[in-house]
Amino acid sequence: MAEKSRTEYSAKNTSIALISRILYMLFGYVARIIFTRVFNEDYVGINGLFTDILSILSLSELGFGTAITFALYKPIAENDLEKQKTLMDLFRKIYTVIALVILVLGLLLIPFFGILMKNSPKVDHIVIIYLLYLMNTVLSYVATYRKTLISAHQLNYIPVLISTLFWTGQNIIQIIILLTTKNFILYLCINLISTVGTNIVCTIKANRMYPFLLEKNITPLDKGERQGIVRNVKAMFLHKISGVLVGHTDNLLLSSMISTGVVGVYSNYVLLTASVKQILDQVFEGIAASVGNLGAVEERGRIKQIFEATFFMGQWFYGLCSICLFMVLDDFVRLSFGENYVFAREITFVICLNFFITGMRRATLVFRDSMGLFFYDRYKAIPEAVINLVASIVLCNWLGTIGIFIGTAVSSVTTSVWVEPYVLYKYKLKISSIGYFIRFAIYTAVTFAAGYLTYLTCLALERIITYNDNPVLYIMIKGVIAIIITNTIYLTLYFKTPEFRIFKEKIAFLIKKKMKKQ
Repeated sequence: MAEKSRTEYSAKNTSIALISRILYMLFGYVARIIFTRVFNEDYVGINGLFTDILSILSLSELGFGTAITFALYKPIAENDLEKQKTLMDLFRKIYTVIALVILVLGLLLIPFFGILMKNSPKVDHIVIIYLLYLMNTVLSYVATYRKTLISAHQLNYIPVLISTLFWTGQNIIQIIILLTTKNFILYLCINLISTVGTNIVCTIKANRMYPFLLEKNITPLDKGERQGIVRNVKAMFLHKISGVLVGHTDNLLLSSMISTGVVGVYSNYVLLTASVKQILDQVFEGIAASVGNLGAVEERGRIKQIFEATFFMGQWFYGLCSICLFMVLDDFVRLSFGENYVFAREITFVICLNFFITGMRRATLVFRDSMGLFFYDRYKAIPEAVINLVASIVLCNWLGTIGIFIGTAVSSVTTSVWVEPYVLYKYKLKISSIGYFIRFAIYTAVTFAAGYLTYLTCLALERIITYNDNPVLYIMIKGVIAIIITNTIYLTLYFKTPEFRIFKEKIAFLIKKKMKKQ
């Protein structure tokens, strides 16, 4: 497939996904405010705790999704329908088993609730609530393989549109339920209905687009291909362990070592930081299939050029958002949820630091996974998970809540931050990765300098206006200051770089193409 088609696919997937995620964020924000006003901190904490428990149970997915998605790129590029049909039949069987495993493991956890919650939360019907969360997770696997096939064809905007439609309706109904009945169980039932509806529509759409999904004559995979998939699944399983233990254990540690109430406080920060992260991630998810196609048909020099431009774009977006979040996050939480939901300033800094570190890895992860390189850094996952748990527990006992978040930063910096790009450069680009780390250091230093200058400017702002004078205006001014200062510094320093030139050329191409169509 020509690069021109990849660019257009990526642009369409990304633009629709961005709009979708903004809607998610707005509706989610409104629903969260109402949720925290209607229910106490224990309900808020339970919501975060159960979500993370089920994320850990999803380890049973093992990485089949990523492994089979990678396996699909080549037969899709070659229009090999038989191979696609074979892979999708394997995918369907695997995900049926996964759903059953999650259901069984989830039920087995119920007797251990007393260990997972340091202080018993004041929540009625807690087992029924947990079962509703569990069933929603189990049902989410039903149509996943069909969504994956559509996305692998560089048509990710289709399942995104379907999900957005149902999710928007779900939030509107849930808000009405919160305001009228204040019934948490009914609130969760709407989640189930939305998940089932999304599955049904995605199934119908995929079957119409790819009729071979309904065919019964399936050619089995040959031994070599099966071994390749098994090898990749084993590698992705290790990555899954690391990702879950690093990204989804903070609430468990806070619940077991501090209190469920602190989980509720942190959940509000996660709502905001995760919403911004998900918006930015849509950019990378929108290009994932195109990157897979790029790796299948282009030579190494072109792949390196596009990767470095993608890394540059990622550091700009995540760096800007990290600074903006640090400037406004506490005030935004204070305005939305109340003073009792606000963390100390230093904790907010570490949360934003982790956000930035994760963002700096995003481009590397997209290229690694889309090009099937996850086998080479599979053992990195083990020390990353161990360092995260040990550092978080030790630092929590020493520093309290902030120690758990510092432990997450320590585990990422000592493992993933350098191992992942090293693997990409060694096994795909086949050149030294020193240039990447020099760029990483420069980008990080510039972002910290921009953040410090923004911080000093916002401190000076308080001589003119404070939060108590006009909270909304105060937050807006700080956000605008962060955007102007950071973008000005970035633009001044990076305007003449090759990476910025490529980014400008892509934008210019899409604008020209759009104007020509009109």
